[in-house]
Amino acid sequence: MTKDAKALPQNEDSNWQLYRRLLVYLKPLKFFFALSVIGNFVYAGASAAMVKALEFVIETIESPTPEGRLLLPAVILLLFAMRGVGGFLGGYYIAYVGRNIVHKMRLEIFDSYLKLPTSFFDSNSSGHLISRITFNVEQVSSAATDAITVTVREGLTVLFLLGVMLTSNWKLTLIFLSLGPIIGFVISYVSKRFRKLSKRIMGSVGDVTHVTSEIVTGYKVVRIFGGEKYEQERFQGSSEYNLIQSLKLEFTKMISTPVIQLLVALSIAILIWLALAPDVIGDMTAAQFVVIITAASTMAKPIRQLTQVNEKIQRGLAASRDLFTIMDSEPEKDEGERTLEKVQGELVFKDVRFRYPTSDNDVLKGFNLRVAPGQTVALVGRSGSGKSTVANLLPRFYEPSSGSIELDGVPITDFTLRSLRDQISLVTQHVTLFNDTIANNIAYGTLNGADAETLASVAEKANALEFINDKENGFDTEIGDNGVSLSGGQRQRLAIARALLKDAPLLILDEATSALDNESEKVIQRELDELIKGRTTLVIAHRLSTIENADIIVVMDEGHIVEQGTHAELLEKDGEYAKLYNMALSDDH
Repeated sequence: MTKDAKALPQNEDSNWQLYRRLLVYLKPLKFFFALSVIGNFVYAGASAAMVKALEFVIETIESPTPEGRLLLPAVILLLFAMRGVGGFLGGYYIAYVGRNIVHKMRLEIFDSYLKLPTSFFDSNSSGHLISRITFNVEQVSSAATDAITVTVREGLTVLFLLGVMLTSNWKLTLIFLSLGPIIGFVISYVSKRFRKLSKRIMGSVGDVTHVTSEIVTGYKVVRIFGGEKYEQERFQGSSEYNLIQSLKLEFTKMISTPVIQLLVALSIAILIWLALAPDVIGDMTAAQFVVIITAASTMAKPIRQLTQVNEKIQRGLAASRDLFTIMDSEPEKDEGERTLEKVQGELVFKDVRFRYPTSDNDVLKGFNLRVAPGQTVALVGRSGSGKSTVANLLPRFYEPSSGSIELDGVPITDFTLRSLRDQISLVTQHVTLFNDTIANNIAYGTLNGADAETLASVAEKANALEFINDKENGFDTEIGDNGVSLSGGQRQRLAIARALLKDAPLLILDEATSALDNESEKVIQRELDELIKGRTTLVIAHRLSTIENADIIVVMDEGHIVEQGTHAELLEKDGEYAKLYNMALSDDH
């Protein structure tokens, strides 16, 4: 559980809260739900009526009449037809309701993912997040379709059969019901165990998904560094835990069903023993006796199904609890009301301090910096000095612990998130591309809809047009998951083209060339120089040779600025920057 996710309490009252909350999704579909209930009502009523009809069949056999010979077959045929129609209405429309609920919940979870803060994603593995929107939602679907169908249909069937028994002999029916509290206790105990095991299973499925996702995306590293055995053991551990919990669930399910069936059988046995006593059976006819025994025996199947469906209901409740926890997590703070229109690009960091939620130490410790409009500022320093943190604070991926950041003299918290981020372009070391066409990856998000001429123009400026035109389908080429069909340099060029198309006044370059070889880096650097023109730019650099032309170079160490100036000025000081630069030169040689 993350700090951003507030866990719902796990008690009987909270279960009712979950039920009520799920009912909110039912309201727009109440017409279809009503059709399902009506269908199940007809199905259950027809099933019970068929048992009651046995009484008239036996009586007609004992005392045959011409009317009975014609009427009974017609009644039986009608009851079977009603049962079939009721089964269809009940099954189809509850499935319609269930799938629509799942669709809406899946959309809401996805919408939550788009709005949750960066710290949430830092605290949750991608495997668990994917599992929630796929596996967990399907558990709710199972509870909303199969479980409700069985609960309503078989529950009504039991009630109608009890009604049939009561109309035949109320004394025997009350004796049969005397074991009800014991059955209820068994179901209550099993329900709690189902919930606990279901929660463990969902967590283990997330672990399996997470490990699989990592080895699929990092298969080259796994093979080069001989990680196969380690990953096999890691996956086996996750899968074995899932296996153990699933077997425990199946054991509980399988042992609870025969126990309940045994209790029902015991009730029927007692019923038969008592029914044969003259003071109990009274003036009950043979036909009524057969109806009571048949109704009690017929009840065993719906009771069995009701006990089995309990497992699906508990899985659904455990899953919905997990999903609602995500939905209830605090979204990104977006309390600003001002909208940015024309941006000059002046940035001022005033005494900014910041620490990550999982850390006890400040990453930035009183960071102060002013960046003039159109100026390029490079942040350099050893790993962990706070460079990337500064870049993450500008688009408000994180909020400072104290201090403020101003854009054109206004705190950035006064602006809406969308308005602020519309003014920022980003090119990072790890380029994010989508399993879509080249055109849709350049004209992504709010840029969607750019015409072919504009796309060709920005692609040419990014030195990407040549390789795009070499593709058989040009801009309509599908590039695969995260641009798997492209080289590192080509992927970086698409990222630059995307930033050029956005044409935002603020630009962040976070290790934009560090993943490239020297030759590719020099080519891409020329394209980045084109991108930087006329924009206020923050450059986070590992290779110092790429930032020699920056207007200001800021040297950071342990969250502080230790030096700043131009490349020439800092070399002349012979301080921290000169040490880093000379070390980089010696590494290159």
